[in-house]
Amino acid sequence: MEIVKELWGKTGCGKEIFRYTLTNSKGASVQLSNIGAGIVSVIVPDKDGRLADVVLGYPVPESYFGDGPCAGKVPGRYANRIALGKFTLDGKEYELPVNNGPNHLHGGPDGFQNKVWDSRENEGGVEFMYYAEDGEMGYPGALKAVARYEWSEDNELRLTLTAESDAPTIVNLTNHAYFNLNGEGNGDILGHVLRLNASEYLPTDETLIPEGESQPVAGTPMDFVTEKPVGRDINEDFPALKYGKGYDNCWVIDGAEPGQIQSAAVLYAPESGRTLEVLTTQPGVQVYTGNWLAGCPEGKCGRSYNDYEGVAIECQNFPDAPNKADYPSPVLRPGEVYEQAIIFAFGVRE
Repeated sequence: MEIVKELWGKTGCGKEIFRYTLTNSKGASVQLSNIGAGIVSVIVPDKDGRLADVVLGYPVPESYFGDGPCAGKVPGRYANRIALGKFTLDGKEYELPVNNGPNHLHGGPDGFQNKVWDSRENEGGVEFMYYAEDGEMGYPGALKAVARYEWSEDNELRLTLTAESDAPTIVNLTNHAYFNLNGEGNGDILGHVLRLNASEYLPTDETLIPEGESQPVAGTPMDFVTEKPVGRDINEDFPALKYGKGYDNCWVIDGAEPGQIQSAAVLYAPESGRTLEVLTTQPGVQVYTGNWLAGCPEGKCGRSYNDYEGVAIECQNFPDAPNKADYPSPVLRPGEVYEQAIIFAFGVRE
């Protein structure tokens, strides 16, 4: 495995922005950046062996700061939404900045995704570390977060996310990469075929906050237990699809067990033959079909992406879990280690 580190730019205050390229012996590669511990590109072969970049992103580092899509990055301290920007922990209520309608999203406007992380090459992988101060974006506890990426000879990108805190806090980390298995800039993903290892999903209110218990997907447009094109039911008259202008919901992964790697999703592009299986230790998978990509910064393809040109498959804890006692607990206490894994396994189907 070859790993090349390069200086990609500097922030206005002089922080160095690095880009790492990991290339295996077959010529397939991944590029990573220390802006939000992000995935910048994944270049993998199609069914005919032709290489293409299947991750949406930008050609210049400046575009990754404050972008609406959160392209490729690790949002935090809490990925996804917290209702009304409020939660109670150990009897104390905390208020967080509201940045998505009435709710708090992805750790707030100055979340982890908009920070320059420390970075290093270590033991065949690349590690990014961010230290969040106590009270940053309203969260309690000083938190150290580490994102470690490894790229294999079999075109598997493994992401391990760990965190420790010096006081009780909440944490939920994921990666927010958008995939287009025909290659970024090559049209929409509505013809991609998706299968989810999930027979239940979390219905939400119109602001995309889960209303409580999970519901069966059977008989609804949310059913991906048997693979189907992403766009087949996307325009159905169904609350979840109306609220989000497409899919933007969390599914409950069947058979999820803490610490156990489980298949969450399989994505397939018939045109290119490329496949992506996403495996994780997390209990949920948020699927977002890029419903609001239009107006984002200019992409690597030389233009701004349009809606539905990429799909994010975000393995994580459930949205608003800090306010839902029956959801998996997002609480991290001193002496504990938050640890989750996500594997993006790329292949081809003839």
